[in-house]
Amino acid sequence: MNYIGSKNKLSSWIVEVVQNTVKSPLQELSFCDLFAGTGIVGRTFKPFVKQVMANDVEFYSFVLLKNYIENHQEIASAENYIQQLNELDGTKGFIAEEYGENGKAERLFFSQANAEKINACRQQIERWKTSEEISAELYYFLLASLLESADKVANTASVYGAFLKKIKTSAAKPLVIQPAEFVKTSQQNQVFQEDANQLIQQIEGDILYLDPPYNARQYGANYHLLTTIAKYDTFAPKGKTGLRDYYRSTYCKKREVAAEFEDLIKQAKFSYIFLSYNNEGLMPPEEIKAIMSKYGKYSLATKNYQRFKADKTENRNHKANQTIEYLHILEK
Repeated sequence: MNYIGSKNKLSSWIVEVVQNTVKSPLQELSFCDLFAGTGIVGRTFKPFVKQVMANDVEFYSFVLLKNYIENHQEIASAENYIQQLNELDGTKGFIAEEYGENGKAERLFFSQANAEKINACRQQIERWKTSEEISAELYYFLLASLLESADKVANTASVYGAFLKKIKTSAAKPLVIQPAEFVKTSQQNQVFQEDANQLIQQIEGDILYLDPPYNARQYGANYHLLTTIAKYDTFAPKGKTGLRDYYRSTYCKKREVAAEFEDLIKQAKFSYIFLSYNNEGLMPPEEIKAIMSKYGKYSLATKNYQRFKADKTENRNHKANQTIEYLHILEK
């Protein structure tokens, strides 16, 4: 999934910095990814640490984390259920009506065939759950597989804040459900869906990794349709893009972010804290350093990398696409 702020290209560097900072072998330590998103960083650390805790307030993210982080052993018959989903015919329903090519709402997020296929798959997954034919582990595996696969045929420039005026080539391809494979491990992990500053009061561990929103873009608005597919609930979509009510993070508010961040650092019961933040964030590096330095030994690692682009076809200046990723480090 092409995700705002994804650490997919930076995850190996983050592991390297963490390994060079902590004083114990990773396999003896717990790791918490508090703003996990699609779970890339938690997934990267999963094979190396004693336990992973992962959290995100967004429901679509919670579904992905339940699969990628919490699922850790082989799921019987998983491939068979994926095959059954792919054999389904499309059906009318909420996604097709509100977000499909020929739906009443005229929102061009999906081709009509793909919107109807999403309906059919989502309804079938829920029937299996309701009848208790499938386990919770399989339920989240199938839901995550549907979300990842639907995202690949979405008619957007990566986020759901807008749809394209015409169906693009990738969105015209038929939806095929691909299995959302997860790393198999022996340890049991934990997944939460809570406000980070509330959850931090309830947990403790060794390594805390923070990757909060950097700017004013609210993830609930940019990925609202993934939550709608995941929940498949009844609500009245709002506006041109069919928004649902969504959580608004204080980390996206310039006047409030510093106080919220310091509260989090102050309450964190972890030995090591690593904060990913770039040079274009709402909090300047000097402010972050000042806050973290109050609570222990501060250091910093940096790396140049290419910024997120919603539309990869855009021809932009290469240097303009470069940004600096800061990994702020606190030993409490």
